[in-house]
Amino acid sequence: VTSASLRLEEGDVLLSAGFDFGLTAALEQALDKGVPLYFTVDFDLSRTRFLWFSEKVAEWSITYRVSYSSLTRQYRVSSGPLGQAFESLDGVERFIGRVASRPFSRAEDLSLGVAYDPPVRLTLDFNQLPKPFPFNSLPSPECQFCSHWYPFGFTPFPPLFRPLTFPLLPPVYAAPL
Repeated sequence: VTSASLRLEEGDVLLSAGFDFGLTAALEQALDKGVPLYFTVDFDLSRTRFLWFSEKVAEWSITYRVSYSSLTRQYRVSSGPLGQAFESLDGVERFIGRVASRPFSRAEDLSLGVAYDPPVRLTLDFNQLPKPFPFNSLPSPECQFCSHWYPFGFTPFPPLFRPLTFPLLPPVYAAPL
């Protein structure tokens, strides 16, 4: 994980994260042979409490299915019913490696001035791979892909300055002396 941040905007809490994402040679070879790969971005928002377990406020995840079509020579990234085609693997890596302004919770679910410790990670989901390809049983580090949980701090604060609204007053003119 290269960067991660949260921000409040228009009543939503937005997540932005960047990952140093690159496929290993073994994963590229499996993808070129037609094996779809599933990558999952996980995010967990919890509030630490003194002398008690952390309170989970929100959690969010998205799974990307990456496949290669040798007929069209294109990579396809899909998440649910939506998909996008890429000419090169570099475009796929840039697309999956960046989460930009993704809403996951409402701002009213958070307490202002309270510290949260949200971690984020990107993993290869081995459970969704086809059964003839058990990558997790291979001891090779080429087939392992997982970023560790990347914790970062977040404390929502109320806006310092709110715009002041004044009723429209008639102009005041000073009399010359």
